[in-house]
Amino acid sequence: METKTAVITNPTGDAQYEALNLETKAAVINHPTGDYQFEIINLGELHPDEVVVKVVASGICQSDEGVRDGSMAPLPAVLGHEGAGIIEKVGSGVKDFKAGDQVVMSFGYCTVCESCRTGQPSTCDHYNELNITGGEHQDGTHRFYKKDGTPVSNFLNQGSFSAYTITSEASLIKVDPNADLRKLAPLGCGLMTGFGTVTSAMKPETGSSIAVFGTGAVGLGAMMTAKIEGCSTIIAVDIVDSRLELARELGATHIINSKTENVQERIAEITNGKGVNYSVDTTGVSQVMLASVQVLSKNGVAVPLAVTKNTMEFNPLGELVLGARKLLGVNLGNVVPQLAVPKLVDYYNQGKFPFDKLIKYYKFEDINRAASDAVNGTTIKPVMIIDEEYRNDDPVEYVS
Repeated sequence: METKTAVITNPTGDAQYEALNLETKAAVINHPTGDYQFEIINLGELHPDEVVVKVVASGICQSDEGVRDGSMAPLPAVLGHEGAGIIEKVGSGVKDFKAGDQVVMSFGYCTVCESCRTGQPSTCDHYNELNITGGEHQDGTHRFYKKDGTPVSNFLNQGSFSAYTITSEASLIKVDPNADLRKLAPLGCGLMTGFGTVTSAMKPETGSSIAVFGTGAVGLGAMMTAKIEGCSTIIAVDIVDSRLELARELGATHIINSKTENVQERIAEITNGKGVNYSVDTTGVSQVMLASVQVLSKNGVAVPLAVTKNTMEFNPLGELVLGARKLLGVNLGNVVPQLAVPKLVDYYNQGKFPFDKLIKYYKFEDINRAASDAVNGTTIKPVMIIDEEYRNDDPVEYVS
């Protein structure tokens, strides 16, 4: 990669930063709910705490679909936040990474606020401006620009639907140089969220029970983790039989097709009328979110995880207070990514977290099909190969 150094005065008073002379192919959303359109755009300035990553692969997450309408990240935008790649260049203040390192990317956080310093980076004081509202720096600069100078937003501090991207050091997880990044890409969001929801937020007792509503990547991540953590009753709820069978293969002790069965009656039957100790909803459907509360036992805990505009209406006295139930807010699993992702890799290597069974590979050019397949349930975890030269002596099998 060729770069051209330019000394620019930073209005925030931070260290100088470097203008990059680098173009990148990116899948851009230009209009609300519009298709991804491929464009050649420019990378912006490299700040001291940032790196340039050559993206190898990126998962598609339901959260990408949730922001395509422009209600969160302003349009035009480069979405994608389950990226993995190889560091191409590091900023002047980066200490723990170097060019050539293989990395998985996750969300951004400031590292210095009270939440970050107490191990709660997903509630960082600066979470929204770093991850949600487009990634504009305090000095007004952006990470992507169109050829005419129009700023292009990124999402969750990544914008991994691009051949190259800029992200901060805090978003990086270094992985083994021999690891296959095509496989590890989706660990930085959905699977990590499911994992952390169980280990960091719920912390279930051995022998407890859990119901997981929705068997996508987040739900199955939570379900596989519940098995690792020693839950003895693990109930998967969905409307697609093939997904339910996969859930059974991955550790569900019971499966319920909510199209053909009464969920509350079946869970009452399975738990001898007590209800489940824990529930996770990943569907975002109003009546399903409510059901995830109603199936709880006394002192049970429900966690709604979907990125959705839907609401849930219930009577707090009847649904929560009298049964001492809890409705718990969890963002990105309440984890420190640099601790969670290596654990997931270890569990995978031990055969305890076989997330590769959820993955299907797509060429970058097929991003619109991959997104559609994710929405309609054809594929649980689409992973796009953005750098087809990466390990081309060990090719993956693409969806045809």
